[in-house]
Amino acid sequence: MIVRTKPMVRRFLKAILMVPAFAALVALAIANHQPVTVSFNPFDSSDTDLAMTVPLYLVGFTVLIAGVVVGGIAAWLKQSKRRRIGSRLAAENVMMRSELAYLKGQMAKRDGRPPAHPIGSANKTLPAA
Repeated sequence: MIVRTKPMVRRFLKAILMVPAFAALVALAIANHQPVTVSFNPFDSSDTDLAMTVPLYLVGFTVLIAGVVVGGIAAWLKQSKRRRIGSRLAAENVMMRSELAYLKGQMAKRDGRPPAHPIGSANKTLPAA
């Protein structure tokens, strides 16, 4: 039986980093519970229709979460080219393996040996680029 220690170590290191970070966020929330007014009108900050009063830590957490979401979307969009290339190369790899299996079968027929069975499926084609 093979025992994998890497996920356990990774989980332990993640806990070592996340517990203090969570404690710091809780301490920040406790220390900054005073209300602040957030105005969504850039031209008139005294407009009460487009303003709301919330605790300061809520403003900070909202900005933090929005930054994580926007950064994740930006990273995902930036990686789309690599995902497309990886998909194309995987399909090309399948096609080359099937061609290799076919050629090995042809060589085996020519030499009078039984053909070896291919490992992958030979029915896959390249996706449109």
